[in-house]
Amino acid sequence: MATILYRVGRWAFRRRRLVGGLWLGALVVAVAAAALAPASEDEDLAMPGTESQKAFDLLDERFPQSNSQGAEARLVFQAPDGQKVTARENRVAVKNTLGSLAGGGQVASTTDPYETGAVSTDGTIAYSTITYTADAVDLSESTKSTLEDAASRARDAGLTVEIGGSALDAEEELGGTTEMIGVAVAAVVLILALGSLVAAGLSLLTAFVGVAIAFGLVSALAVPLGLTSTVAILALMLGLAVGIDYALFITSRFRDERAQGSEPEEAAGRAVGTAGSAVVFAGATVLIALAGLGVVGIPELTRMGLGGAGAVALAVLVALTLVPALFGFFGRRVLSRAVRKSTRPGRDRPHPAPTSADRRPGLGTRWARFVLRRPVAVLLTAGLGLGAVALPALSLELGLPGDESKSVETTQRRAYDLLSEGFGPGFNGPLTIVVDMSAPASPDSGDTQATTDQVVKAVRAVDGVASVGDVVLSRAKDTAVLTAVPQTAPNSGKTKDLVHALRGAVRGVESATGAGVLVTGTTALNIDISEAMSDALIPYLSVVIGLAVLLLMVVFRSVLVPVKAALGFLLSVGAAFGVLVAVFQWGWGADLLGIEQTGPVMSLMPILVIGIVFGLAMDYEVFLLTRMREAYAHGASPGEAIVSGFRHSGRVVAAAAIIMISVFAGFIGMSSPTIQTMGVGLAAAVAFDAFVVRMAIAPAILALLGHRAWWLPRILNRVLPNVDIEGEALSKHVPAPAADADAPVRRLPVSRS
Repeated sequence: MATILYRVGRWAFRRRRLVGGLWLGALVVAVAAAALAPASEDEDLAMPGTESQKAFDLLDERFPQSNSQGAEARLVFQAPDGQKVTARENRVAVKNTLGSLAGGGQVASTTDPYETGAVSTDGTIAYSTITYTADAVDLSESTKSTLEDAASRARDAGLTVEIGGSALDAEEELGGTTEMIGVAVAAVVLILALGSLVAAGLSLLTAFVGVAIAFGLVSALAVPLGLTSTVAILALMLGLAVGIDYALFITSRFRDERAQGSEPEEAAGRAVGTAGSAVVFAGATVLIALAGLGVVGIPELTRMGLGGAGAVALAVLVALTLVPALFGFFGRRVLSRAVRKSTRPGRDRPHPAPTSADRRPGLGTRWARFVLRRPVAVLLTAGLGLGAVALPALSLELGLPGDESKSVETTQRRAYDLLSEGFGPGFNGPLTIVVDMSAPASPDSGDTQATTDQVVKAVRAVDGVASVGDVVLSRAKDTAVLTAVPQTAPNSGKTKDLVHALRGAVRGVESATGAGVLVTGTTALNIDISEAMSDALIPYLSVVIGLAVLLLMVVFRSVLVPVKAALGFLLSVGAAFGVLVAVFQWGWGADLLGIEQTGPVMSLMPILVIGIVFGLAMDYEVFLLTRMREAYAHGASPGEAIVSGFRHSGRVVAAAAIIMISVFAGFIGMSSPTIQTMGVGLAAAVAFDAFVVRMAIAPAILALLGHRAWWLPRILNRVLPNVDIEGEALSKHVPAPAADADAPVRRLPVSRS
């Protein structure tokens, strides 16, 4: 692999105008395609195979005139203090408001609260349900404006009016202040790490090119592939983070090669052949982990995984081709000021780098030597510390966010609170009971009325049911629908128990009547998805860990290094889950992060975080241990190899981790609970993995293992392919002499430090 990538790097350097032109063309095409593509549409979350999803599909089939998951709005009216909403003037205001909506575009029906009994016991709160013929994402702006104007008209009459439901749901928009702060921090870190504005700008420029192309492709394919705004944001988040990091690693290696006396083209080839090999492997691990999200069975999660994987693949391609091409364009300006000053007059070749005896050891070297002196103390401190942070993960509860998780400044959240106040906490999460009577009935089933009566009786007998609504029959009389309102809030554990109790209670009715009875509704669907995520968590984690061990065994020709890496990955992921529980369930630091409401952790997050962090953890493992393996393969002792790895890669890995943390943390300020949770989880996981696991636990374990860390059984040594990620084949390569930077040049002796 190293030899092939070496040739790619040199070719890109020589043909820099062609490479730059091709990437510029790809960028223009992607942006143009995104501009011409129709607007993306967020689809309803679905979980094929679950009882709740089967019920939704059945409703769409038997009630074709309605959309079971279509947009719905609830206009919630509250009378002024000391008044009742049933007073004559308030009745008139409510009826006029609803009259302005009835028969409007995309409106299927409106309900009169006075006719349906949708008035609270104390008479102060009432609500009307407006159903639409289209999904929330398909509602036109004029339809939403009409709804908001109607609410304003009622407010002018003295009522308090809030709008709940899905009708006003909007896609998350990019370009917020916090994302820009994250990019600004990344830029500052790059400048400090590389000591060159040009080198820092090169890493940012290439990352932006990859992200822009990925974002353009996601936008262009949004409608045909059903890609949502969350997919686009994930692609942006991952593409930006890994794009900067990958460019940083190759740029750093290029500067090292130049400082050791290599000509520019040779240095570009060797940088891509060595650091580029690590980039390919690290990117491949992210791709596999993200693409593997498709096995969970949730279409949205599959799309998120594939969108993120596409962004990472582009970041790898940009790093391997555009980065070395830009080395040719920028020349010596990529080098730090100190190295440029050391260049001899009239020469484009800097002096060879000083030896370790001529310079003071850097922070990475001093830290590595400290770990070598006290490996047990470092290992225990870091391991126990991460274990303590991971403890809250034992209380992890999964769920999906609703209006209760939104800011109190939104009308949806205020409507939620008013409905809870007037009708009880469970009113915001009604359960839908679907009775399918199309199957051959039992001899004792009786008629349709008898079947539905038995269902109603069974549902009412379950503890935790506050009320049961009237039965609605389909035109063919083969399907009945009724609503059960829980006594507890949608995200309560008691509501989850109620859903299971209802499903158990109706099994007797199914046996007696032959009808099929399904419990569904948004609350039930969320519960089913959360349980499916919990069930899939351990199998997915097992696959990821097994993959990590296998891949690292191939890369490092070792058995114990992969096992150590996998255990470290588990520690960092466990600590990240602990942070998610502490922040989003317990509310620790929630105000500081702008999180309005605590509750269960979003059910998609654990698997998503595992998939993403797995790849990112392997990034740092590969970039740090590659230099250690390289030194050990060239005869260094285990301790010297650890010091060499930190001397060459410690600073770069630390900078890369800070950049990635900054990018992820920049998305915490967005209003979407999904993106907020993702930002906190990924930022925490990267911080733990890079600074605690890879820079403390890993070297401590390697120090304790000594030569055994790099042991590989003979049979595995014969079977496993040699990917040469350290670039050993390049050490045998001697380039032909040349007079300028655009031709092959003689490799100068490399000074050992």
